[in-house]
Amino acid sequence: MHLNEIKKTREKIKDVINKTPILYSPIFSKMTNCSVYMKCENLQLTGAYKIRGALNKIRSLSDEEKSKGVVCSSAGNHAQGVAYAASLLGVESTIVMPKTTPYLKIQSTKDFGGNVVLHGNCYDDAFLKAKSIEENNNSVFIHPFNDINVIYGQGTIALEILEEISDIDIILCPIGGGGLISGISLAAKEINPSIKIIGVQAEGANAMEQSFKNGNLISLNSVNTIADGIAVKSPGDLTYKIIKEYVDDIVTVSDQEIAEAFLILCEKHKLLAEASGAASLAALKKLNYTDKKIACVISGGNIDMITISSLINDGLVERGRLFCFTLELPDIPGQLQEISRILSELNANIVQLEHNQFKASNRLKNVLLEVTIETNGIEHITLIKDTFINMGFKINQMY
Repeated sequence: MHLNEIKKTREKIKDVINKTPILYSPIFSKMTNCSVYMKCENLQLTGAYKIRGALNKIRSLSDEEKSKGVVCSSAGNHAQGVAYAASLLGVESTIVMPKTTPYLKIQSTKDFGGNVVLHGNCYDDAFLKAKSIEENNNSVFIHPFNDINVIYGQGTIALEILEEISDIDIILCPIGGGGLISGISLAAKEINPSIKIIGVQAEGANAMEQSFKNGNLISLNSVNTIADGIAVKSPGDLTYKIIKEYVDDIVTVSDQEIAEAFLILCEKHKLLAEASGAASLAALKKLNYTDKKIACVISGGNIDMITISSLINDGLVERGRLFCFTLELPDIPGQLQEISRILSELNANIVQLEHNQFKASNRLKNVLLEVTIETNGIEHITLIKDTFINMGFKINQMY
């Protein structure tokens, strides 16, 4: 039943939606002993999969409903999808976004024709404000995930994956409110019930994971993650019911694991994803499978330059490519030169040095040297630490 509706949806939106590429990943495949493929919705129109559900929902409205205008709440990607789809169909849109939304997503939503209202610190705060606007203005609320037409739109991704890789074993999918994985699981399980659908949540925003494992819908008091696109305190009741029936498992990933996956994606594939978009790749380490075909949904790529810089630095630290440490040295000439010589012989590139007498435990005789260096990985860091320890230095790793 659902599969036919999702196929109809695909016909309804195919004039606008990009059929995004599915790319094989040698690096992630090697890391997992599986064949890993990436469904690149970061290359979708508006930069994320959300346009699929938004367009399907707005096209399903009556002319009378369209004349009232639409309103939505979003951390960014649904906002852009609704704004674009509404403008395309000549419908006025009001978009409520958290104040913490990255500037790029706010400006892009405005550029797509949305009237942006900033309210609250997370999606759920924006949701309450949008519902208030709906009531006061008699607008039509376009829910980002808890709506069957939106879910059917997102489910078209599964059709594209299975048309290209019919024997896929596992689909990994990020979860915020649950609309994306609901649509994908409805389509994929009807086509092939043996496909495993595994959801991914950030450790600091794991309401759906808790709900899934406890057997009842759970809301969080707060969320804390770099993955703003999946930072949802209260998942949907409709999506929860679908996930409970069709999804096989939900795993969580840390912000550090997301940053590491982001860095690998950038370095090895020259692709950009937002933190929530890289979550499915981060989850590969949590799976206990070999020789399986795995499709990871890269859900979005709307990321600003400042966040890119932060994620790259975090990823470099997680991969052992940046190493910061302190040494306490005698306050006599030549000590700094000696440390530089040792690091040079160990093929470590100095990024930053801070030489500070006032931070030393014995300020009369010593200075504290804080060093940040580029390294080749964890083994290289271990070699550097062991070298200094064997030379009688007390080394303290900062990160």
